[in-house]
Amino acid sequence: MRWPAALLLLVPALVRAQDTARVESGVRVGITYAPGSRPTIAVVTPRSVAVALDSVRAIVERDLACSDRFEVVARPPDTAFAGAAGRGQLPLEAQYLVTVSEEGPGARVVAAATQDGRTAWSGVVTVAGADAATLRRRAHLASDAVVRAITGQAGIATTALLFVRGGRIWRVDADGYGARELPSAGNPALSPAWSPDGRRFAYTAYVRGGQPLVIQDLASAARQVVPGTEEGLNITPAFSPDGRSLAFAHGTEAGTDIYLYDIGRRCCVVRLTVSRAGDNLSPTWSPDGSRIAFVSSRAGTPQVYVMASDGTGQDVLARYDFGATGQSSAPAWSPDGQLVAFHRDVGGDPQVFVVDVGSGALRQLTGAGRTEDPTWAPDGRHLAFVSSRTGTRELWVIDLETGRLRQLTRLGGARLPDWSPQPPAIEGRE
Repeated sequence: MRWPAALLLLVPALVRAQDTARVESGVRVGITYAPGSRPTIAVVTPRSVAVALDSVRAIVERDLACSDRFEVVARPPDTAFAGAAGRGQLPLEAQYLVTVSEEGPGARVVAAATQDGRTAWSGVVTVAGADAATLRRRAHLASDAVVRAITGQAGIATTALLFVRGGRIWRVDADGYGARELPSAGNPALSPAWSPDGRRFAYTAYVRGGQPLVIQDLASAARQVVPGTEEGLNITPAFSPDGRSLAFAHGTEAGTDIYLYDIGRRCCVVRLTVSRAGDNLSPTWSPDGSRIAFVSSRAGTPQVYVMASDGTGQDVLARYDFGATGQSSAPAWSPDGQLVAFHRDVGGDPQVFVVDVGSGALRQLTGAGRTEDPTWAPDGRHLAFVSSRTGTRELWVIDLETGRLRQLTRLGGARLPDWSPQPPAIEGRE
């Protein structure tokens, strides 16, 4: 469905006291906010509201909280705010008000973000006849429209993550709901990676006779095997930003190297690295497609390197900290191209770091439990990773601007996440 164009309001921020970032114990993130950097927002419904409409309200409120761009004001017990937006009456000193109310005979719901009586955005979420998954997606669309209208930035409510659990590929929405297993070839299936358009994903399928790479359509589950990967070990696929190439690691008894496959022509596998004294794997593309970061053990301990997308100019990216930290793995290039996230052993446990591509400066983000396999949200300010801080391996999300942590899954055994670059296709719906 198409949404009306969002109207961005350039309004002065409410002057507030300094916001102190809430940081999980063991997480080393230093954040200082200027006054008014996080506007307050409330999501309300009329006094008497259908269950489906209140479900939309709850989803939108959670989405706005997960965006970390607002301080969400708790809904007061008496929510008779229908029409309050038009009169400029905002509850609990909220700068913005999102109202969820009926339009017509309970068939539609309108979400409108307002400030001082002016409409920042309004749209229609159809609830009649929608199943739970479709209703959630439509509410997520409204949430992202509200975020863009107020902040000018894209939201992440409509995005999703792939991850591995029990040797199977799973998908979960960015708010942690809707986790489900996807059909896949092979058991186990590992290293899922989204295509840039969110319509396909690639992964390693362990089948009788080999570990080929498979590219699978999300909606139809139609599959194609990457030519040349029928033999040997083929792991850590990564789509180029334009979707035309697939970088991956191919291993034989002689070593593991990074190769490039031409997706459009379905041919022409090109070797980018030559393993002489170590392995090369885990490629990740820069947003402009000109460079690839990867892991190499050529110097002994696996570390993060970078090269041009044609394989030239290979050099270390994240300098090895001799005696203080250990091997580095699982690099992920940020959407703005400025940072590469990865995990590195600290005291025997992996922790998540980011390295500034320009300066080489390192920043450690985590310090509790085993924390590994970072992946960027498309907004460039959120990272998901696997952590054992609760005793089981779960997906967590950190906001790099506030240091706020939230647990995304509660399933146990989560591994190898990959965040969709944009809203993925809907499997068999709409």
